[in-house]
Amino acid sequence: MTASKSRNKFRSLPALALLVAAAALLAGCETDGTPGPFAALSAPAKPAEPAKPPEPPMTRSRAASECWMGTEKGSAAANLDKRADIVNKCIDDKMKTAAAPKS
Repeated sequence: MTASKSRNKFRSLPALALLVAAAALLAGCETDGTPGPFAALSAPAKPAEPAKPPEPPMTRSRAASECWMGTEKGSAAANLDKRADIVNKCIDDKMKTAAAPKS
């Protein structure tokens, strides 16, 4: 092999590397709905979801407000005394559930 032929071989090596890199980048740009092999590299980073704050403990006043709101939707047509009985039963149930040990 002559010196000029071996030089031509090395000149095409950077061009080949550039072609492979361009093909790899374009593979992530498919539009048929299927992700390409490098799609994850070009996708924007999804921020981590913030941790949910712990639910506050069930108190009698919180149970009462939740139960009254429930009767506004479900028993709004009932008279006030009947709704109060429903709310008192609901509060007792919520407090029993909150006091039960969680496993």
